[in-house]
Amino acid sequence: MGKAATSTAIMPMAVVAVEQYFPNTQRVIDDALAPRILPLRAMMFARVLRPRWVRDWIIGLSEKSNPGIWGGLLCRKRYIDEKAVTDRNEIEAVVNLGAGFDTRPYRLPALANLPVWEADQRENIETKKKLLRKALGTIPANVRLVPVDFDSDNLASTLVARGYRADKRTFFVWEAVMQYLTEGGVKATFEWLASATPSSRLVFTYVRKDFLEGRALYGWESGYKRFVATKFWLFGMQPDGWPVFLKEYSWRIIEDVGYDQLAERYIRPTGRELAFTSVERIVYAEKV
Repeated sequence: MGKAATSTAIMPMAVVAVEQYFPNTQRVIDDALAPRILPLRAMMFARVLRPRWVRDWIIGLSEKSNPGIWGGLLCRKRYIDEKAVTDRNEIEAVVNLGAGFDTRPYRLPALANLPVWEADQRENIETKKKLLRKALGTIPANVRLVPVDFDSDNLASTLVARGYRADKRTFFVWEAVMQYLTEGGVKATFEWLASATPSSRLVFTYVRKDFLEGRALYGWESGYKRFVATKFWLFGMQPDGWPVFLKEYSWRIIEDVGYDQLAERYIRPTGRELAFTSVERIVYAEKV
């Protein structure tokens, strides 16, 4: 993963920060920490969107150039939050692979007493440490921030060196990372995940392979030119390919969800009109 992929860590949390300016009843996800953990430029961007008319205008522009990305991003974060809380009594640790500026372990009470490892590119980790100390005063004692490159580093030894033990039932998060990796990087990560303790959980997002191959653009031609034609996104999978793939690493799918389903679950109750993307999906799996 290069610097271009690293820079994409900021955008999702900027979207979450903007979401906090909506009234409670119209908010897809609650995250009061998001506006405080952003780098300065992203923080200023979010603040500019505080007026409703500005928010609506910018979201509208986003929908034209990146249809469904705004709503899909909010839905996937809400989904992962819910799974983490639901699984709290079944897990003993949390590992977030490609954590970016995510705030989950700092705002969800269910995770407060669990050991958490947040792994990401060194640039993101160092920036996040500074922002967390500024926002919270200190980094919580149960959280370890781990610099790693999924394509080139040995993930197992890197985490073990920071105190992670594979015999703990773990809730793994791998959100919006896989498409930036080579197939070798993806398989190497799953080879490590194969050593996880049975009953561990894994939530990951993925991009459809037919989009990467240009066979189906799902109304997002600009995204194909920006992310695929430039070789920015590298790895994809069709939904029917995951059961066999995961079985090889001793994982089974509990749920493979499209963002249309998540939009029905999370966006529709708010009364807002937000599109969803079909390019990306999310899987919830269990170690067997």
